[in-house]
Amino acid sequence: MANFEAYQEYHRIEDLEEDSPPGEEDLLVHVPEALKDSWHHIKNLDNFFTRIYHFHQKNGFACMMLSEFFELIQFLFVVTFTTFLFNCVEYDILFANRAVNHTGPGQNPLDRNKVTLPDAILPSQQCTERIQDNSWIIFLLTMAAIFWVYRLIKVFCNVLSYWEIRQFYIKALKIKMEELCNFTWQEVQDRLISIQREQQMCIHKKELTELDIYHRILRFKNYMVAMVNKSLLPVQLQLPLLGDVVFLTQGLKFNFELILFWGPGSLFQNKWNLHPKYKKASNRLELAQRLSRVILLMGLANLLLCPFILVWQVLYAFFSYTEVIRREPGSLGARRWSLYGRLYLRHFNELNHELHGRLGRGYKPTSKYMNSFTSPLLTVLAKNVAFFSGSVLAVLIALTVYDEDVLTVQHILTAITVLGVLITITRSFIPDEHMVWCPEQLLQCVLAHIHYMPDHWRGNANKGETRDEVAQLFQYKAVFILEELLSPIVTPFILIFLLRNKSLEIIDFFRNFTVEVVGVGDICSFAQMDIRRHGNPMWMSEGQTEASVYQQAENGKTELSLMHFTIKNPHWQPPQESSVFISHLKEKVHHDAQGGPSTQMLLSEAPLCSSLLSNDSASGPDNVLASVLAHPVLTASGLPGRDRRFVPPSTAASAAASVLASLSTSQLPHASRSRSQVQLPSNHPESSMFHSDRTFMDSMSASDSRIRSTTLLSEFASAEMSLHAIYMHEVHQHNSQPQRTSGHWQNPVPMRDLHSTAGSQAHSDHATSLTMPTTLRLGGWAEEEEEDEGEEEINSGSTPKQGPESSC
Repeated sequence: MANFEAYQEYHRIEDLEEDSPPGEEDLLVHVPEALKDSWHHIKNLDNFFTRIYHFHQKNGFACMMLSEFFELIQFLFVVTFTTFLFNCVEYDILFANRAVNHTGPGQNPLDRNKVTLPDAILPSQQCTERIQDNSWIIFLLTMAAIFWVYRLIKVFCNVLSYWEIRQFYIKALKIKMEELCNFTWQEVQDRLISIQREQQMCIHKKELTELDIYHRILRFKNYMVAMVNKSLLPVQLQLPLLGDVVFLTQGLKFNFELILFWGPGSLFQNKWNLHPKYKKASNRLELAQRLSRVILLMGLANLLLCPFILVWQVLYAFFSYTEVIRREPGSLGARRWSLYGRLYLRHFNELNHELHGRLGRGYKPTSKYMNSFTSPLLTVLAKNVAFFSGSVLAVLIALTVYDEDVLTVQHILTAITVLGVLITITRSFIPDEHMVWCPEQLLQCVLAHIHYMPDHWRGNANKGETRDEVAQLFQYKAVFILEELLSPIVTPFILIFLLRNKSLEIIDFFRNFTVEVVGVGDICSFAQMDIRRHGNPMWMSEGQTEASVYQQAENGKTELSLMHFTIKNPHWQPPQESSVFISHLKEKVHHDAQGGPSTQMLLSEAPLCSSLLSNDSASGPDNVLASVLAHPVLTASGLPGRDRRFVPPSTAASAAASVLASLSTSQLPHASRSRSQVQLPSNHPESSMFHSDRTFMDSMSASDSRIRSTTLLSEFASAEMSLHAIYMHEVHQHNSQPQRTSGHWQNPVPMRDLHSTAGSQAHSDHATSLTMPTTLRLGGWAEEEEEDEGEEEINSGSTPKQGPESSC
């Protein structure tokens, strides 16, 4: 961030009238009186498009309101039940520390000393007196009541707002509520764009694009992604004994957003415009001091509220996880993508459901990579602890079977439960002795789904340092719970002692990387995915970018985000600079595909490659990826091909280029076009970037297409992006290491020297048939995450390990 003065100040792409006057926050404003059902000139399009997106993702009005209702009931239950447990239960009687004597006519003498549940519950009058005598309980209940009333008012406002959205879906988008689940977001988005042409929701632009909608939904999210990409937020800490630690929790993230975007004293004067004073370099020092004071006040407020937030965190964690841990002790060993990982791995302009789907597909490969590490010492200890615990548990169970009265012995049930949990935990530390892992190939498979990987991971997949860095993105469930519990204590100190020191850098960042877009407002310039302004020459944009080191996005995020958005939104027309980059990428892919293996050969190796990567999925896209990832291993091993001839060595880049050169969506309409079954010619501007005369789908039966068309198209779009990520990383590695002379990359051709017709020479024998893939099922344990969105994860146990178990 030291080179901020070399970069231009706040930039206007086009002169833009303010999209909404300050202070006018109404969701919908019906301007023409005659058009009762018209949505002309919606004043707060950010809120409007965000609510439309949430309405679709949360399955409509009924589901959303029912969730909000139960959130109110849940909060009320936690507060009421906790108060009851602390003030209305006689624990001396419950734990049999004080005897009870039931006397009365007809009372069985054997039952006179038997403790019943009503015996341990105090009368209502005595319970009320206990609560009234405790001033702290009264204070906490008052605070809880105020918060609950605030939540109730907010829920009431959401009911009114989302009822308007429901009417918009029915009347404007022509989507019935019972059919909402059958529509993809791309289809809803296409209808939104059509409505703009008819009713001018935004009066400053005649037509909206897909990028305009993404910009409004993800305005602040793109800023957060960019700040993590440029290492601006203080989330990487150096702690004694623990070393490098990444700490980013829901509470800390909430404070970042409150300070920067929408809280009192934030940098934005409304939801779509940066305050004008932050756009001038002359005010930077004064504004940095002002921001430092705001951060200090916010840190002190967090410190003051720390006890109350901590109590709530503990209670919520106890009620949420205790039963799950008792039922599945191994769930604490399951992994989840950390909040930092979600921001680090997120593309610019990537919606929540797109990110969750991509990380969901990468869950199993990442788990397998983490499980490829084991500690021999820990394994020996775990085996012996499991043996001793199992022996004692076996005796207790045998005695219980012989005589059930053993269960009446004090603490016998506790001993059985603790021993069972201990055995479950220790077995998770014992690796499967029959599994053989290839860490380098597994990490390459992880890259295919997560799309981002630091350069120093390449060739070091079997090292503990790499494993520790992956663990920062892919943390244990137990670590997640512990971090959330510590968040109220740690957050104030991060704000006061770390974030304040970055005040000047934050001011410079928002001035230098904010642009104004007509019809949209102020957005992060990185979200424009402008290769010229933010491209990196080492990521295939050499000769096309003017960006300095300060202006470049790290890890190729600009280039990869552009490819991801283009594939996910095939209707979108990129600007000139982006189109040139995509065209050059296409030419290089076709050129490299000429020296790579044929697609038919790759798919014929799919079963063997899937076995090599321990891939138990039988879906077509997964088989394609497995073939591309494992083909270099097969060719390097000297195995003959199916025609019994020697197959020359090749790289993952050449294999990916061969498959990409064979892909074409001219016969595979995108999911957003699947309803109309549009068939685009190969020269159509909305057709795929890569076209050949034949495709993988030539043999797809019509009946299968009708059954799985939406899932198929989504899976193949994801597979196409995965292939691009593999290819671009391979080319980046080659550009970073020009001395490399082995394999297919001995005489690379620079992108700027490629002829525009190079792609027409792609070999035509890449065609093959592919059976329909089965749907990839993702299960999970939902977590509360960003903007009331649920996070899905798989509860498969994962093992903390230290070294590679077995490498290829």
